[in-house]
Amino acid sequence: MKWFVPGRLEVLGKHTDYAGGRSLLAAVDRGVTITLEDADEAIAASTTAVPGRLRLLPGVEPGLPQGHWGYYVQAVLDRLHLNFGDLKPASLLFDSNLPLASGMSSSSALVVAAALALIDHNGIRDTDEWKANIRTDIDLAGYLATMENGLTFGALEGFRGVGTFGGSEDHTAMLCCKADHLTEFTFCPIEEQRSVQFPADWTFVVAVSGVLAEKTGSALESYNNASRKARELAEAWNSATGRDDAVLGDALASSDDALEGLRAISAHDDALTARLTAFVTESEVAIPRAIDALERGDIKGFGEAAELSHRNADEALGNQIDETNRLQWLARELGAPAAAGFGAGFGGSVWALVETAEAESFADRWLAAYLAEFPAVEGRASTIVTRPGGPARRLDS
Repeated sequence: MKWFVPGRLEVLGKHTDYAGGRSLLAAVDRGVTITLEDADEAIAASTTAVPGRLRLLPGVEPGLPQGHWGYYVQAVLDRLHLNFGDLKPASLLFDSNLPLASGMSSSSALVVAAALALIDHNGIRDTDEWKANIRTDIDLAGYLATMENGLTFGALEGFRGVGTFGGSEDHTAMLCCKADHLTEFTFCPIEEQRSVQFPADWTFVVAVSGVLAEKTGSALESYNNASRKARELAEAWNSATGRDDAVLGDALASSDDALEGLRAISAHDDALTARLTAFVTESEVAIPRAIDALERGDIKGFGEAAELSHRNADEALGNQIDETNRLQWLARELGAPAAAGFGAGFGGSVWALVETAEAESFADRWLAAYLAEFPAVEGRASTIVTRPGGPARRLDS
């Protein structure tokens, strides 16, 4: 059995999903391929990227180094076992052409791939528990996201996850985006909004900074802090108003004057003020402007929205670094009409919108200019030319 799961490009939507905001997303034409074969005992997992073979059992600590890829597979086993019972033995082989820790969600693609293969292998879609809780691909995206953040989904009890307080943006893009389209989703709950055709004569070039955006150590703490601040805002709002809004997006949508109320509530705390500004600017200003521009074929307007998003991420959200800021600036200097950092941040990558005919040469010039300023990342920095691809799909019958 084989499945292909694409990586995702977060065109816009930095740290908005878990707070109930908007994202503008695409699946890409690179990803993770999983091959599952029958086995005699346990779950064996290996990858073409590194030697070795893991033996994993549901509920049993694998004893791996922090951040090891095996923990993402372990989280899938633990959750499926908890929610649906014993799992049949299997051998899993992962192959990926996504850059690791680049912001293109290689870790979430690993989770989705492992889950889809094991769900099919064990006939889980035919169970009463599945049918009662997972009716659509959007439901499935939400459920697979809780394998990472540890939350309960419907009646399907949560477990420990992988330590990130993230949302469901990655999983939604991988399962629900369309080839040759950018699609807007809102979250908490996940709902598909506008989908716009991506122009045939334009392409994304992604520059991988070479600074790993790993969700471990200080990067994990910075990532989770952005989530905590959004949650603190919602809690402070509920305390002040007597409401019971689950996420920041719900609070903001509760009334016409909610934004002013939230500003007043956060005024005593610079960090909360910055987090509110980051969320509102990204979700309520940059993304609607970007989609409006694409719908009318206005590449310049799309670029202005992307510029606003990147500056907001740097100045209010605080998840950009010198390398990603410089990559974004260099892309614009080299003629890209739009460019922005994306993903969790604190490392990772930047996308640039480039005419298809010039994409390869632009990628070479962009990387050369970047390495001239940051020679220490040579060998780790790279570029990818990609367009919006289709969603996850089984490769055999």
